[in-house]
Amino acid sequence: MKPTLIYCVAASLDGYIARPDGSSDWLTGDDEAPPCDGLLLGRATYDALSEHWPRSDKPTLLLTRHLPMHLPPQVRARHCTPSEALDELAALGCQRVRLLGGSSLAGNCFAAGLLDELVVKLMPHLLGAGVPLFASGMEGRLQLLDSYNVSGGGIHLHYRVLPEAVHASTEPG
Repeated sequence: MKPTLIYCVAASLDGYIARPDGSSDWLTGDDEAPPCDGLLLGRATYDALSEHWPRSDKPTLLLTRHLPMHLPPQVRARHCTPSEALDELAALGCQRVRLLGGSSLAGNCFAAGLLDELVVKLMPHLLGAGVPLFASGMEGRLQLLDSYNVSGGGIHLHYRVLPEAVHASTEPG
C-alpha cells in the first residue's frame, strides 16, 4: 500500500514558490507541516536546502538523474519514478510522506494521481514571475481540510486532493 503523499510548500499570492532564479529569499516565518515519517524531494529542492539541511532521522528519498557526491546518512538518492520512490519509502515503514518543494516533481506526482494532500503557506507577497506551484498545467478538485493565519500575514491552507478529477489541463488549440 502506497503511503499518503503530502505536498508541503510556501507560495506567493500570485502562485509562485520561488523567484525565476530559484531563490526564495522573500519567504518569512517557520514552515508548519503535518506530521510525516518520510520525505521525498527533487534535486533542485535538495540543492537549495543542502547547506541548511534539516536534521532529521526520517527516511528521505532524493529523486535525481545525477547523484550528488555527499549525502546525509538518512538521504538516499535514486533515479526512479515517483511511484517507485513511494514503494521504497513504504517498504521502509513510511505511511505519511512529505513532498518538499519541487514544482516539477509535484506536477508529476499530481498527474500520476499520487498526490493525496496539499499544504500551502500562502504568503502576502507578489513575485510577478518565477517557479509556479505546479510546473505544468494541472487541473483537479480539492477539499479544504484546515486553514488558519500564520505569522507574517500568511495563511496556512491544508487540502485533500479529490482523485476523481485529477488530470492535465489542455490549452485550447
